[in-house]
Amino acid sequence: MNLKIGVIKGDGIGPEVVTEAMKVLDKVGEVYGHTYSYEQLLMGGASIDVHGVPITDEMIETAKSCEAILMGSIGGDAKTSPWYKLEPSKRPEAGLLKIRKALNLFANLRPAVLYDELKGACPLKEELTEGGFDMMIMRELTGGLYFGERKTEEIDGLMTACDSLTYNEEEIRRIAIRGFDIAMKRNKKVTSVDKANVLDSSRLWRKVVEEVSKDYPEVTLEHMLVDNCAMQLVKNPKQFDVILTENMFGDILSDEASMVTGSIGMLASASLNETKFGLYEPSGGSAPDIAGKGIANPIATILSAAMMLRFSFDLDREASVIEAAVEKVLEEGYRTIDIMSEGKTLVGTSEMGDLIAGHII
Repeated sequence: MNLKIGVIKGDGIGPEVVTEAMKVLDKVGEVYGHTYSYEQLLMGGASIDVHGVPITDEMIETAKSCEAILMGSIGGDAKTSPWYKLEPSKRPEAGLLKIRKALNLFANLRPAVLYDELKGACPLKEELTEGGFDMMIMRELTGGLYFGERKTEEIDGLMTACDSLTYNEEEIRRIAIRGFDIAMKRNKKVTSVDKANVLDSSRLWRKVVEEVSKDYPEVTLEHMLVDNCAMQLVKNPKQFDVILTENMFGDILSDEASMVTGSIGMLASASLNETKFGLYEPSGGSAPDIAGKGIANPIATILSAAMMLRFSFDLDREASVIEAAVEKVLEEGYRTIDIMSEGKTLVGTSEMGDLIAGHII
């Protein structure tokens, strides 16, 4: 199978960690008979340096011709980088917003995985996390409060601000279908999170999700109010498989879930559209302070590549092999500096990539 993959190496540590993810992908291809057509794309600060803008229209058209995109984080130090002296529409992060909109990336996936080997980094009590946990936060990315009409005006002598939270049934249905499809690849449970006791938008959300669930009889559906979900994430995170929710709730809950894993350097993410196309990237930033030092943790990017194989190419076996290789290397005691603990073996970015690739068999 030949896979056409766009590669945005990004800024800061991005090129280093993406190189290691490509190393692991190449090993998967060697073992399982796949080839890759990599299309190198510029975005963020790297694009500003060459083209003066965070992404060009030509680059977006090239991205559309790919089957998936693997990306490193973009951006730099907001205090010292010349990129942040530009107007907001020309700064690195504007490229990410533009490509998300152009590619209609409405479904954001944020896995939150606590490996048993890293449980010491988790801020929760050990009895709550024994054996680790593995959940997927499924966040609607292009609707809701963040994209609704907003205004600030004076009413009766008082400055008054208004933000509108709007969803239509099709926006809800497409993210729900994605959530149930992904649950079918996991443990077949969906927790739909809303505020249906207060909000009309949440009542419509719940109604549409229940309609979609009828097409997935193997998947267990439960509804949970967002305030209860926030509590349950720190009380019993192991109960969750797929958490399906709207934009603002997902923004908050995914950050909470990532915190309880203890290390953002381990967290992958993906943004998908209505086809198999997706953009896959680590959840962490570009860490310009450690760029070029060879100490960045590439695991989040490698796990993002595994997500790409699973969700864009339906290569579940190969994705599982990468995930198992990561776990095996952690079991053997190898650590990058961000997850280092007493008695473990410290390795750099490239060596961690080599170790994980070495377990692809």
